[in-house]
Amino acid sequence: MKNVVVYSSNTCPYCVAAKDFLKSNNIEFEEKNISTDTDARMELMKMGHMGVPVIVVGEEEVVGFDEPKLKQLLELE
Repeated sequence: MKNVVVYSSNTCPYCVAAKDFLKSNNIEFEEKNISTDTDARMELMKMGHMGVPVIVVGEEEVVGFDEPKLKQLLELE
């Protein structure tokens, strides 16, 4: 199984949708909340992103909640 990390914030509805999608497909993930974790915010900025969600699946970065792309990367189809 690929390692999955979700960069999120407290006020992001797409972050909630992405996490709900992962949970409903029994995908374990690590959440890094940039609202409360300054290290996570710095990590995200070093990756070149300013917004959330950013979902990292293995080595692939998915910007935004892109369900078809996540299904492909997680081999759910």
